[in-house]
Amino acid sequence: MGANTFTTFRKTPDADPRKAFGEAVQQAQWEYGHSGYSGTIAEKGSVVVVGRAKTRVIAHDMAQEMISENDDRIDDKWGPAGAIEVMETEHGWLFFGWASS
Repeated sequence: MGANTFTTFRKTPDADPRKAFGEAVQQAQWEYGHSGYSGTIAEKGSVVVVGRAKTRVIAHDMAQEMISENDDRIDDKWGPAGAIEVMETEHGWLFFGWASS
């Protein structure tokens, strides 16, 4: 099986990334199904916080750089998703990484 990169943003007032991550996984499972290998956050079982950004655009750029540089924290399709806290007016979390497809 292969792997795809993904990014997904979850708006939440909650500063706990695990709660937002769980909600994002459930949403992706609803959208893409539970059969596996969707190449989305639905395939992830854990999350690791890797940074904080002022805007979603900056967070997305940070995520793309980490993916391009094969950052060890997020470079495994079976490992954790990365999370960047976004501090905009609409607080939230950008989740990203590799997922099995």
